[in-house]
Amino acid sequence: MLIDSAGLWFRSYYALPDSLTAPDGTPVNSVRGFCDMVAKLIDERRPTRLVACLDNDWRPQFRVDALPSYKAHRVAEEDPDAEEVPDTLSPQIPIILDVLDALGVATGEAEGYEADDVIGVLADRERDDPVEVVTGDRDLFQLVRTEPTPVRVRYVGAGLAKAQDFGPAELAERYALDAARAGDAYAEMAILRGDPSDGLPGVAGIGEKTAAKLITEFGSLDALLAASEQGDRRLTPRVRGKLAEAADYLAAAPAVVNVVRDAPVVVDRPDRTPTEPADPERLAELGTEWGLGGSLDRLIAAL
Repeated sequence: MLIDSAGLWFRSYYALPDSLTAPDGTPVNSVRGFCDMVAKLIDERRPTRLVACLDNDWRPQFRVDALPSYKAHRVAEEDPDAEEVPDTLSPQIPIILDVLDALGVATGEAEGYEADDVIGVLADRERDDPVEVVTGDRDLFQLVRTEPTPVRVRYVGAGLAKAQDFGPAELAERYALDAARAGDAYAEMAILRGDPSDGLPGVAGIGEKTAAKLITEFGSLDALLAASEQGDRRLTPRVRGKLAEAADYLAAAPAVVNVVRDAPVVVDRPDRTPTEPADPERLAELGTEWGLGGSLDRLIAAL
């Protein structure tokens, strides 16, 4: 199981009130929600291996160089290198990392890359076990595969209780894509469609359904663009015009949307899911200091 850690702690933060506080008054809603989500995942899915994947750089320079609008609306006003994060969330992130360390849960990151890339590398190179990616980011749908080991995405965009399970067949059915290349086709569809939450404009006038139809009909984004340049009559003049107008964006977007599969990922310890805390005394101290109560108890019990 590969967890998109930041995605989970952001969702926990917004799902629970910041009136959940430590004895010193520090909000711990994200910490407690994160612990509860991971506990539930372990209880329900029983992963034998587990890596909490981290953003080393939430807005990598190579993606900004390709497309300056990438996540530009999320840049903090006071620091152009920092993400706009709620004041009461920032202090909770080190607590979550301390809890993971004391538990003995492996964390993975790569200098200059996002958690998506870490997940992509670890999923791509796995040859022994089936992989389950837990995320609220649809971009990671591009990782699904059946061989050499299955990679599936447990999508928690609507919360863990409404989690959706996607492999190639489910992804193809949901978006009307070719199941044989569902992951790649999804990424290409996403390029055409765009994603305002990441600052990706997409191709004007081409929404999700049209994007999926075009990728499926022509077989790939490259084939679609070649057909458009050649004046293929299956494409209306309007669509050919829209694709031509977006040529610069379409040339840059793959470097932004496509997950990097060769980032220098470092996992801090063996990824076997621990069956007991690595440092029980430290974990107990964290539980007391931050008032984690039942959330931490449930996570330990799940392990």
